[in-house]
Amino acid sequence: MISVRHPLTLAAAVLAVAAIVGGCSTSGGSNDGSSGASSPGGTVPVVTSFYPVQYAVQQVGGSHVSVTSLTKAGAEPHDVELSAQDVAGLTRASLVVYAKGFQPAVDTAVDQEARGRALDVAPVANLDLAAPAEPGVTAADGAKDPHFWLDPQRYSGVVSAIADRLAATDPDHAADYRANATALTTKLTQLDADLRTGTTACRIMDLVTSHAAFGYLASRYGFTQVPIAGLSPDVEPSAAKLAEVADFVKAHRITTIYAETLVEPAFADTVARNTGARVATLDPIEGLTSASAGTDYLEIMRSNLAVLKAGQECS
Repeated sequence: MISVRHPLTLAAAVLAVAAIVGGCSTSGGSNDGSSGASSPGGTVPVVTSFYPVQYAVQQVGGSHVSVTSLTKAGAEPHDVELSAQDVAGLTRASLVVYAKGFQPAVDTAVDQEARGRALDVAPVANLDLAAPAEPGVTAADGAKDPHFWLDPQRYSGVVSAIADRLAATDPDHAADYRANATALTTKLTQLDADLRTGTTACRIMDLVTSHAAFGYLASRYGFTQVPIAGLSPDVEPSAAKLAEVADFVKAHRITTIYAETLVEPAFADTVARNTGARVATLDPIEGLTSASAGTDYLEIMRSNLAVLKAGQECS
């Protein structure tokens, strides 16, 4: 669905993995989700695809898991490139948690190296928004918007699925996983209520965003997303698209254009400059950086709420 600028050739990666892990004997777990290898500290090694999945696994797994992410801190996850060591990590993990359809390089590596030990959270996220068309990008038939985590209700479903799979992988700590999941879903329920209350009365109901990451958030809380770029933020919009968005901003008296933390704000700045609107940061939480307005998912979502209330003129 989304092209990768410098994809790792999987055949070469597998050869490199053999050099890294050759001769090592590690148990990767069975194909039915039962327990596999443990790390030296006795925790369950889990590999995740990018930050929202990583955060959910860390919160649910607690001290019983050791979690790594295939997307390094500060990297834009759509274009993730996997090193040989990344692929080797998949072979050693007891569980790999990812969202199929979001990162093609991850999808390919999981299919080849960790199929029986992987949890794809996309089905339980109930992805029902069609992927918007993008210039120069051929989307798969029926492709869906993958940004489920910006809707706390969809994210809660993913949290519960992670708890169930961890419980199956490590039955000795099943009660802890389910208790941790309940604690997190309670916080997500409160976040959802606060978002709903905070955006009930807004003068502006159109969200003009850098890229099409906020479709599920917009749908949940009654907004209409107007993205400058499509699902992939590095696919540059045409001059005609920029002009179209600028005309929309003027016609609908929109006062705020939303940029984000992992992508240069050039196109948001262009639209703002041509319309007199201001630029504010609305974080799609695809990764954490020093510029993130919070230290974790929940803090950033609450910062996003404050940004939305100001930018959409909510009373």
